Amino acid sequence: MRHGLNSSGRFRSGCGCVGIDVHCHVVPSSFPPVPGATPLSGWPSMTAVQDCHATVVIDDRPYRTVSDACWVAERRIAEMDRAGIAVQALSPMPELFGYWIEAEAALHLVRHVNDVIAALVQEGQGRFVGLGGLPMQDIDLAIAELQRLMALPGFCGVEIGSNINGTAIGDTHFHALFAEAERLGAAVFVHAVRPTGMDRLVGPAALQQVLAYPTDVGLAAASVITGGLLQRFPNLRIAFSHGGGTFAALLPRLQQGYHAFPAVRDSLPEAPLEQARKLYVDALVFDEDMLKRIVSVFGEDRVMLGTDYPFNFREMEPVARIEQAFADPTLRERLTFANALAFLGLDEETVSR
Repeated sequence: MRHGLNSSGRFRSGCGCVGIDVHCHVVPSSFPPVPGATPLSGWPSMTAVQDCHATVVIDDRPYRTVSDACWVAERRIAEMDRAGIAVQALSPMPELFGYWIEAEAALHLVRHVNDVIAALVQEGQGRFVGLGGLPMQDIDLAIAELQRLMALPGFCGVEIGSNINGTAIGDTHFHALFAEAERLGAAVFVHAVRPTGMDRLVGPAALQQVLAYPTDVGLAAASVITGGLLQRFPNLRIAFSHGGGTFAALLPRLQQGYHAFPAVRDSLPEAPLEQARKLYVDALVFDEDMLKRIVSVFGEDRVMLGTDYPFNFREMEPVARIEQAFADPTLRERLTFANALAFLGLDEETVSR
């Protein structure tokens, strides 16, 4: 299988690492200029790298200061070895999706980010696979970029936002994209972006990541259930960041509503609890009790290791977190490694740890 393999056809870590991290991001060291002569709101730029750090600037305001681990393969691999990670699935920092930019220009931006991911995959010699971004505001352009990515060595699928300019991903508007992802065998990883509810937060801007991100992811997962997406596309592999966000708490209410309201029951082809166990989620919940909860909700074969590397607000000891929560070695193997293999569409015999 081509994904993430070196010339010998196997992953090579040489470190005895055990984990596959499905949730980690890339930021390029630089961005292309705005196409055309007219400035575009939302177009990113990067300050000069100093002391291994640079700042992403959007609309003349600092957005995030990042380390060179965002774009330097050697730096990432050293930290992967320390954390026990054999393979990272690289995806764009969500603010680089560019859904709010004119579609052709957004394609120019996201293709640049995807090409940076492709270069890292090659530099990584089997330690990385790719989950590229798509210009989801234009389904035809998104499908074309999905097709391009899945023809590149090392790409297993794509990362999309929890909403596309306010439209839930369970909306029928996106069915053509999901149909093509299913046809190509592309994994789809859903990450929070520009979440709803920001006007209800009281406190510093960082609460967007802390509180609003999991809320938006939970609503995205709910939209997949209430929209019957997996009945329409039963072979689609779709995963949700941040442990599925708030969805584990919403699911009992949705199940009760399925029984209490005929309109809800009639609109759903299958009970919510049964549908939920067809979704994948990452283990990025920062709490052992919550980790056990999402395993009980989604199933032992549906939770995968995820860190949010290389940002500061991440799981620093992902393997240890799983080992502390679960004593069963078979379950540990599933959560750290085997479930991600299935989600990413990789063959176990191709992976050497």
